[in-house]
Amino acid sequence: MSRFKQGQVITLKSDKSITGAIVNIMEGYPETRYQVFTAAGMQTYYESQIDIQESDEEMEKVNAERFNAGLTASLIRNPSISSLYSLNTAKIDFIPHQFRPVLKFIRADRPRLLIADGVGVGKTIEAGLILRELQARRNLDSVLIICPRPLVSERKWEEEMKRFGEEFTALDGDLFRHCINELDMEGEWPEKYKKAIIPYSLFDESNVFGNKKHKGLMEVDPPEFDLVIVDEAHHIRNTATYGYRAVSRFCDAAEAVVLLTATPVQLQYDDLFVLLNLLRPDLIIDRKTFQDMAEPNQFINMASTYVRGFKEGWKENAYEQIINACNTSWGKKVFQGNPTMEGIIRVLNQNEISVEERVQLISDIENMHTFSNLISRTRRRDIGEFTIRKPYTVTVEFTPEQRELHDKVLEVVHEIFSTIHCTDNTKFMMTTIRRQTASCLFGLAPMLRSILYRHLYEITDNDDESIDLSALNHDKSLFSIQEQIEEILEIADALPDEDPKFDALMEIVKKKQTETKNKLMIFSSFRHTLHYLYNKLTEQGLRVGLIHGDVIDEERRELRKRFNPNQTPCEDKTALDILLFSEVGCEGLDYQFCDCMVNYDLPWNPMKVEQRIGRIDRNGQTSESVAIYNMVTPGTVDADIYERCLMRIGVFHSSIGDCEDILGEITGEIRKLVDNFQLSDEDRREKMQQMTDNKVRFLKEQEELEEKQRDLFGIHVPQSAFDSELKNATNYWLSSENIQNLVQCYLKQRLEADKEYILGTKELKKLRLSQEARMSLLDDFKHAKLPRNEINKSWRRWLEAGEQLMEITFESKCWKENPSATLLSITHPLVKLAADYLQSKGKVVTSLRVESNQFAAGVYPFAIYQWKLSGEREDIQMTPVSSNTNLNRILFELLKQSCGVNYLADIKEESWKAVDATHHSFWTAALKEHKEKTEEMINYKEASLRTSHTARMKSLEDALKNNSGKKNYIQMMTGKIRIAQEDYDLHMHQLEDAKSKADILFELLAYGVLDVEPDSQKAVNQSMLDTMKYIRNQYGLEILESPRRLLGLISDLAPEQFNERRKLKLLFDIGVVDQLKSNPENIERVIQMTETELGFTEEETKKYIQYLTVFMEKDSKNGVI
Repeated sequence: MSRFKQGQVITLKSDKSITGAIVNIMEGYPETRYQVFTAAGMQTYYESQIDIQESDEEMEKVNAERFNAGLTASLIRNPSISSLYSLNTAKIDFIPHQFRPVLKFIRADRPRLLIADGVGVGKTIEAGLILRELQARRNLDSVLIICPRPLVSERKWEEEMKRFGEEFTALDGDLFRHCINELDMEGEWPEKYKKAIIPYSLFDESNVFGNKKHKGLMEVDPPEFDLVIVDEAHHIRNTATYGYRAVSRFCDAAEAVVLLTATPVQLQYDDLFVLLNLLRPDLIIDRKTFQDMAEPNQFINMASTYVRGFKEGWKENAYEQIINACNTSWGKKVFQGNPTMEGIIRVLNQNEISVEERVQLISDIENMHTFSNLISRTRRRDIGEFTIRKPYTVTVEFTPEQRELHDKVLEVVHEIFSTIHCTDNTKFMMTTIRRQTASCLFGLAPMLRSILYRHLYEITDNDDESIDLSALNHDKSLFSIQEQIEEILEIADALPDEDPKFDALMEIVKKKQTETKNKLMIFSSFRHTLHYLYNKLTEQGLRVGLIHGDVIDEERRELRKRFNPNQTPCEDKTALDILLFSEVGCEGLDYQFCDCMVNYDLPWNPMKVEQRIGRIDRNGQTSESVAIYNMVTPGTVDADIYERCLMRIGVFHSSIGDCEDILGEITGEIRKLVDNFQLSDEDRREKMQQMTDNKVRFLKEQEELEEKQRDLFGIHVPQSAFDSELKNATNYWLSSENIQNLVQCYLKQRLEADKEYILGTKELKKLRLSQEARMSLLDDFKHAKLPRNEINKSWRRWLEAGEQLMEITFESKCWKENPSATLLSITHPLVKLAADYLQSKGKVVTSLRVESNQFAAGVYPFAIYQWKLSGEREDIQMTPVSSNTNLNRILFELLKQSCGVNYLADIKEESWKAVDATHHSFWTAALKEHKEKTEEMINYKEASLRTSHTARMKSLEDALKNNSGKKNYIQMMTGKIRIAQEDYDLHMHQLEDAKSKADILFELLAYGVLDVEPDSQKAVNQSMLDTMKYIRNQYGLEILESPRRLLGLISDLAPEQFNERRKLKLLFDIGVVDQLKSNPENIERVIQMTETELGFTEEETKKYIQYLTVFMEKDSKNGVI
């Protein structure tokens, strides 16, 4: 007969550190053997070698600081998708909406997101916060940032990343090719450049596809970055460019990808398809799939509009739109059975809907947008205006000679369109000539020469990838119009020097130069206009700079520095007062220190106007208003567009980037009207007016809806949603105070000395560690598997150096004000090591006290469990449990308000069992709900996957069928079909596997006792005082000599005074009564005793002394001493 049973935990007699569970018993002669699963794997022992492991039921009592540190440590070791870890980690101002993309990113089924915020909202900061969030959750070794060259030359990303404590290297052509070569030779991107910034301009033919001298990016294994950030992603909307191929190469191999753009729909849905296909090629397979997915969105958007509008019949109208969405091709396949969609329909069918339900309904409906999990969009109107826009129209007439030239240009352009077949390239060129005549006639002649002599790159900073300027050089249609261009050129050369438009500009310049804030930005779309203005302004003795797409990096950086008064004071001789810009020249850059701009000419695209204004009207602008001067010449197409479209849309008065889909339609309509030479000037103006009327009406309705929200409910729905979302994601145990507590507990426990290692009471503190202490921490650091980033290297350097003091802070605001200090946030190695070291064992217990009227006074045992949810996706939840189900609703809130006490209430074993029983009940219900939700969501995902897979296979099979005669193509497509099927089978298997593995594993983190007292407990309880006096008068002073009897009488006479009675018992236990009887005057000694041993405050102690002194003083009324 075996002595031990299967499943019992045993220990090795000769080495108590070796323990394990018995998994198999092999009875036999001469001795029974046991197979035991240990940390070293399966082991076999004889019965005489093992013994039952003694379970240490004695719980270790810990103080409140160690208890809280254990919870913080657990959250850091096991990140939850419901909590934000990037709060308080950077030198930035706290702006709630900038954390919205972070939440969407960590909750997405794949870490890939398109951030399409309005101009000036803060996309760069949001990308930095995502980087920080990933660092807090896992090792992040390599990050690549791809952006326009101006942002590299201005070091914008380098400087922004320093606010997050990150050092990035900008790669030039030589370094980029070096990295490709290292990747080819070593199979890995060089360690030195694992935090890199690459401009789009490096993605040319030789760097992408290689040449005889060096290999290209496409010729080596794809570099695998942990995170790729692509800024101004609209630069890659043309899939035929080298830039697109290179970015696609980096993104395909990356673990996480973030695309940033303010203009995702600037050229209609086609742009959005390209970006989403790049982001999620497994989901956005082709244009047909994209169009099917996009079809329900028009109904989803209208449903949201009805709910926001809250007009009569809004529920019925919203319901109709939701049903329309469900009846689309995509809706039938995907929305049916979707839990969220069923919830929306259920709420819309309710008789009454509360304000809170309606706010949630808006969020739920908008989340049903088929691309909502791929796109984060924060609109300017969601967060309010940054400053007031003050537009001024400066009207300047042509001189007679200028009018003659302008009309001649239109005549020739009309003739060209009428007589030859115009390609898109020719149309672009003719439109450019017409726009230049409205911009600056003095720039026309040099522009025409550039066309004639094929120097087309000199004309404009072309940011329209649909037009290839180099291809224009070979467009035969251009050769047939050379004579007409020569004719215009002769007239332009004979133009008199008089220039009323420049004279009007000088009036603006002179006025601005008299102001304290005298910086002025001047915009033009044309380089020849910019050069003309630069020469004319310089002749006037003004301090002027010029930036366009071809200005070299060093010069661009120097010009910006000289223009910025924070870097070059105005009194400095090298300072600039005026800076001339093209569109590309200032893309993505911030000029909040300037509050005045001039549009010398205007783009026809409202979004480009918005982007210009967004350089100064953005977060951080200190002026109450910004001035926008628009220079317009009557009788030009530009003037018609300005008066009948741009002004009426309101782009100059407030941000309209929130409605980019409408603006995209407006831009397309403008181009059609302008290119239609069959229309007379009057017809064109009338059609432009009609088109704008319809669009403006929609924009105004949207604004009115937002205003009505505030008028009716006093809330701003989007802002309210932001605040609520952020509040729910802000975890108390990850606050800066608790991070500091974690570090303090770690240092005291790890270094085994009760010293103060963190000095100072203000936000800026000192960390003091001896040589021996630093060596101990260095040993921990070396054993930890931490990435080789700058923050970890810096910590190691300090530990190895001889300095004992380090200036630190736990507050990002303090770090921003004291950049030389070290921020100890979640991402710092000291914090990570502390979290690893302080792992709760489950057998710890703490005593806490809270003063609150939220719950009945009493002593409540509780436990903190950590739940690990598995299935469709994994998550971690921290769950507090007491045996009182009502208390559990607010238990976490009370724990946050509580403080530690030194006494531990006498809790019976039955009470702890009741807590465990309640937890089991909670866990059982939660597990049932979790399995049901997991099955619902996986069924929905399987349906979605089947739909996308069917579309994908049809697309591949059609391509194979259409190219059946090409042997190599057949082989390639057959391989693609096979891979697609394998990919589908794998994902379906994973989903089925996840469905079967849905579970909630739990771990006990700690036990605790919460003493709830009314928040008025510091005041003397008159009822208790009267009870004490009654006992004194009935039983005499000697009753004080019998504590048990006195406490029993209090219980009988005033059972509601349970809390006060319990505290009096504690005073008896530690000898306070004896101290008072021996020396009634020494109150200070009693206060010291209660504070040290019980954690009482001075006010609290004095209250209980007053109860006791009833038995030690003369009562004149009753004559008792």
